[in-house]
Amino acid sequence: MNHHDEPARSTPIVTQTDVIVCGGGPAGVTAAIAAARTGAAVTLIEAHGCLGGIWTAGLLSWVLDSANKVGIMPEMLKRLDARGGRSHHYGDGGGGVAYDVEQMKIVLETMCIEAGVKIRLHTTVVAAARDARNRLAVVITESKSGREAWSANVFVDATGDGDLAARAGCGFDFGRPAEGPGSEGPDRVGETQPMTMMCLITGVDPNEIAEFHRRGDGRPWSVPKDALAAEFKRAGVASSYGKPTIFMIRPDLYAWMINHEYGYSGLNAQQITEATLHARAELHRNFDALRSLGHPWENVRIIATPEQIGVREGRRIHGRYTVTLDDMLQGIRHDDAICRVTFGIDVHSTSKSRTTGIEESQGKGKTKPYDVPLRALLARDVDGLLLAGRCISGDFLAHSSYRVTGDSVAMGQAAGVTAGLAATRNRLPHEVAFADVAPHICA
Repeated sequence: MNHHDEPARSTPIVTQTDVIVCGGGPAGVTAAIAAARTGAAVTLIEAHGCLGGIWTAGLLSWVLDSANKVGIMPEMLKRLDARGGRSHHYGDGGGGVAYDVEQMKIVLETMCIEAGVKIRLHTTVVAAARDARNRLAVVITESKSGREAWSANVFVDATGDGDLAARAGCGFDFGRPAEGPGSEGPDRVGETQPMTMMCLITGVDPNEIAEFHRRGDGRPWSVPKDALAAEFKRAGVASSYGKPTIFMIRPDLYAWMINHEYGYSGLNAQQITEATLHARAELHRNFDALRSLGHPWENVRIIATPEQIGVREGRRIHGRYTVTLDDMLQGIRHDDAICRVTFGIDVHSTSKSRTTGIEESQGKGKTKPYDVPLRALLARDVDGLLLAGRCISGDFLAHSSYRVTGDSVAMGQAAGVTAGLAATRNRLPHEVAFADVAPHICA
């Protein structure tokens, strides 16, 4: 491969602060708010043009595993309620919450601004540097402002894919392992769960499509999913996700999850591009087919597809503790618990040759609610760096459980508190006593 040698250059440090959070999704926004509430000066860097990540830029429209969370998660939901942004609730006991994406954007921005967080949008982390003590010292970004350096006492990687940690030199795992929980033989090493492109639609009557969407009426998830799959078949098409799902946001607004993009890496820009183009084409093809059926679909229309396809799997950064399948089977408890996960194993099939739905994975249906400890949020290979969201330290199967966003918020809260206390007390995150963190997170 040919290379181009760039000339050496001096990159200006634009900010020197207490805490920098990279990634403004559910984990990152919460980490920034929590850190700022400890009294730390906080900067939040986000690649997209809004806060919320998969919640907003990704149009997810759905929060899982939020019911048992305390602190910032219920505060977010209360603020959504005040704006009429959570007008439909699925009372499933697991914290399933449907929300209006635009209302989520303004709620998150308002909460950050009120906490004193400095926000930088449209900015991507591209490099990082450690000091002589192996402490993360600087992140480098690219944006319309060019190349810039940002210095802080403590950093939080909430990029989802562990981009900051990887650029800082942290070890990580990716996809199916060669052995251990989730392994399926040498031919499947590195396989990841498929990406999904959500979409928002309108133009249907909720009563006339009632059999196709979950309404909190006690029916198993499989009933409306299977009915919708059959409806696509009647229209002469098939959804690449074999268990297509509709969430009602409002009587005239729905989020649809009907797409799976297999075999693409979330760490490769060209592959993400190809998955995005393929997914959007499928969505429009399938809705054109539904519309051709006539009633009740004659007026159905896609009103938005996301700027960010949903990536389920990125790097799992090595931490000072690794969450495992055994933890889930035992329902493990920890003295430094920051989050109790109640969501089970949820591996969207990594190969469409097996199934286009959810895999029957090792341990599925046998797990118990389990703790995520603060140690899983502490980067092992670089000091001064915390992890929050789906990039924390865990194995393939555990990741399929804790990756959902209700748990990401709880992780962000713990990472933010720890970062803020460490930065303002001139300590490294692993030097902060959990007894000092616990009162702020109420785990």
